[in-house]
Amino acid sequence: MLLHRINVGAFDLPRQMHQSCRKVASLVLIYTSLKMKLLLILSIIVVLGSTYADELSPPRLLLHKRLLNKYLVEGRDVVVDYNIYNIGESAAYRVQLRDASFPSSDFETVVGFLNMKLDRMGPNSNVSHTVILRPKKTGLFNFTAAEVAYHLSEDGQDVQVCYSTEPGEAVIIPAKDFDRKFSPHTTDWAAFAVMTLPSLGIPFLLWYRSKSKYESIVKQKKH
Repeated sequence: MLLHRINVGAFDLPRQMHQSCRKVASLVLIYTSLKMKLLLILSIIVVLGSTYADELSPPRLLLHKRLLNKYLVEGRDVVVDYNIYNIGESAAYRVQLRDASFPSSDFETVVGFLNMKLDRMGPNSNVSHTVILRPKKTGLFNFTAAEVAYHLSEDGQDVQVCYSTEPGEAVIIPAKDFDRKFSPHTTDWAAFAVMTLPSLGIPFLLWYRSKSKYESIVKQKKH
């Protein structure tokens, strides 16, 4: 009876080992399947991301230039305002603003620079830049466009160039003419007051003296 039990246990041992191997194999298959699914999902994400990046529109810059002064006067500050807009869906790189329409023989740069550089300009963004100049000469002057150059990628070699709006022609007024027309004329009014003071002051003094004498006579009669 004991031998029979031992023999039965001996036959059950290989069966248990076989079942264990089957379980291990099932776990390996499940792990392999999950790993393959994960790799497939990651591949799909990478492909979709690359496709979306390819579909983004390249950077596109617009430049607006304007003069903020109502009057341009010789030797007085002239404020020039620049606005750069990136209306594209990608960043622009190595952006450079240049304005060669203000020669040093005609204008003095007081504040700012007529050339400006940016390493990167993000999509759907804008940048403002201001320069203050002083005209050295008078007369009619033609204010032409500025330009901005940029690259489509960080390592790209192709240069894109766009031009600004043109303020056009404007007259630079001599400082004397501007002061004569728009200054408060304080000096002129002071000189006019000094010149008219004798003609107004002397009659007033005579009237005041006669008035004082008349009042003193009236008071004496009352007493």
